[in-house]
Amino acid sequence: MKTPLNVETTLRELAASGNTVNCYIYDTTEMRTKIAHLTEIMPAGVEVFYAMKANPHAAFLAAALKADAKGIEIASLGEAEKAVAAGFDPSRLIYTGPGKSPEELSWAVENGIRTVHIESLTEAHRLNAIAERAGKTQDVLLRINADFDIHEAQTTFSGGSKKFGVDEEKLADILPQILALTSLNFRGLHVYAASGVLNVDDLLKNCELVFGMARQIETDFPAVLCDIIDFGGGFGVDYLESDHDFNPQAYADGLQALIERYGYQGRTFFLELGRYLAADSGWFCTEILDIKDSRGKKQVICAGGINHFRRPAALAINHPLAIVKLNRPALFDGQESIRKEAVYFGGPLCTGADKLANNVYVESADIGDIGVFGLAGAYGLTMSNMEFLSHERPDEIVLS
Repeated sequence: MKTPLNVETTLRELAASGNTVNCYIYDTTEMRTKIAHLTEIMPAGVEVFYAMKANPHAAFLAAALKADAKGIEIASLGEAEKAVAAGFDPSRLIYTGPGKSPEELSWAVENGIRTVHIESLTEAHRLNAIAERAGKTQDVLLRINADFDIHEAQTTFSGGSKKFGVDEEKLADILPQILALTSLNFRGLHVYAASGVLNVDDLLKNCELVFGMARQIETDFPAVLCDIIDFGGGFGVDYLESDHDFNPQAYADGLQALIERYGYQGRTFFLELGRYLAADSGWFCTEILDIKDSRGKKQVICAGGINHFRRPAALAINHPLAIVKLNRPALFDGQESIRKEAVYFGGPLCTGADKLANNVYVESADIGDIGVFGLAGAYGLTMSNMEFLSHERPDEIVLS
């Protein structure tokens, strides 16, 4: 990975101030470009939502608004309030996720959000009672725990026992009960099989299976129309820099072919994308405080660890890494350094789990240099253990 010039310049300016460097740097230019590109190439009826769980920072919400994303996918009242504060009308919000509280559902109904994606029969009854008391009817999608999964995905959300949605094999029993709830307006399905998928064909197979599910429901329940289908997200990011980027044009072309084959023109299709939109708009930058040799392997200790950037340890994956050289003088003769070797990066926390990178090759690094971890715009700071050991929160610096 090569550190972008504007990021490197910012880091050198921070280092010159004399303070320890430990921050996130954001440039949302690429995110805005991706939203505009997807909006242009996707088939008619496909709507792109920003899944703000990837990064709820105001800069990312502003980028989604400026790029004319259809709306925001939320999973809590806190996210809803941030999205509205950023300029999104509640009618541009879709609400997903299990375990929605009565207070959250009440806010959704009272503020007229576009769709609530119900995850269970209990949630359906709870939402119906709230809407009935408010004298309103709420549009809903039913999330399905499909009886299939995508084996090569980074994270799977379907197949087997899951907390997400209603098991596909229980639809015949549960759907009529939901349809009988008079303050809910059933609009269609939400089937999100997996996250972090790089193989376009795998995601298109998911779309095909979901279309088949919708067709079966409409056959079994002739009065029902699944006029909205939410595929979730799933577009992968090549964290390993293997030149295997997700191909959105191939996905768009394949989805168009499926829509035509099933005769689903005129329907609406949601894509709720987070990681794919946000990842390459952020860098976690942390100063190297120590380098030590431990039984033949170098350990690089940085100002920030999993308290500020947990994702590498949580998913056991190395992010792209670059070193910004500052050429600071050594503190003493014989001070350890890194020269063309594979090493371990960690932070200052009192736990062996504090790992930023495992066995990663580094050309050159010295104490006082800055490690720059790329593709950190998604699931960065807010996913991390910020309160552990009460270290100072890293700055979040917005370049664009």
